[in-house]
Amino acid sequence: MIAEGAPTSLTALWRSPRRWRRLGTITAAAIFLVGAGIIGIGVGAVSIPIHEVLGILAGGGSPEDHAIVWNLRLPRVLLGALVGIGLALSGATLQAVLRNPLADPGIIGVSAGAGLVAVAMMIMAPQWVGFIPWGAFLGALATVFLVMGFTWSSGGLSPLPLILAGVALNTLLGALMGLVMILYADRVPAVLGWTLGSLSGRSWPELRRVLPLIALGAALAIGSARLMTILLLQEEVARGLGVPMARVRPSLITVAALLAAGAVSTTGLIGFVGLVIPHMARLLVGPDYRVLLPTAALLGAGLVIAADAAARTVAAPLALPVGGVLALVGAPYFLFLLWRSGRSRWAGN
Repeated sequence: MIAEGAPTSLTALWRSPRRWRRLGTITAAAIFLVGAGIIGIGVGAVSIPIHEVLGILAGGGSPEDHAIVWNLRLPRVLLGALVGIGLALSGATLQAVLRNPLADPGIIGVSAGAGLVAVAMMIMAPQWVGFIPWGAFLGALATVFLVMGFTWSSGGLSPLPLILAGVALNTLLGALMGLVMILYADRVPAVLGWTLGSLSGRSWPELRRVLPLIALGAALAIGSARLMTILLLQEEVARGLGVPMARVRPSLITVAALLAAGAVSTTGLIGFVGLVIPHMARLLVGPDYRVLLPTAALLGAGLVIAADAAARTVAAPLALPVGGVLALVGAPYFLFLLWRSGRSRWAGN
């Protein structure tokens, strides 16, 4: 017997009365992503009109503009899209696994673990820069295993102890990162932009390094979408539907670590995308992860690209860190969500 609230088949999902809203939302998110990408390619120290951007992408344009677009801006935009996808899907996955709408890659120390290894490699072993994404993944994975090891019980993983252990490890790893930077203070300027989250100076090599991690993580996450929807139900209901919770939670947390590590290892510590974007997607298309995940991926990619474009133009010729711009957008939106949630509780009382 299927429990009430359990996900239906894909056919039934798209035959529901909300299908046109879902299709419209996904279409609008895709248009937003494409528009942000074109604008992101056009803006900068040398402004290129939209119609010329399209012509250059088709193989035309002057040699100078062609070099700017293909060697500098296009890989930067594509990398920003990958980072947005990775962070959004990572946050959405953790929110389902932990059944906590405030979960994001930072809450269980994933970002801090990846960040510590990446910073240590950049400062102490710059000759191994090509292995930073994989090192960051191992750091994130080690953090995940530590958190799960501290909170594992005979009944498997429990979300609340997992979050508490993650917060503690996140603080510890952040302190260790600061200690490494103090000990190697003369090399800190090389990683300062990374600690704030930045796409500056990134090109095709960084894109090629991070693509396998995020592509694999995205495929695993989207392939587990129905399972994530089931996890939102009561744990007894999920077990009744045949979900092996003791295996599913660690597996999906590992997927979230893979996605977050790929993003963090390339652009640095970018916050709020993994927290805010799943909320936005949930408000727009509902809680079914088979629709929520593609929507979150599109919105996350578009948001990071748009924020990077703003970071390059707001204080031109100075390029701001994209992480700072996203914090200016994400923090007020998060406070708005808390305020609205508080009003709902007060109204219920």
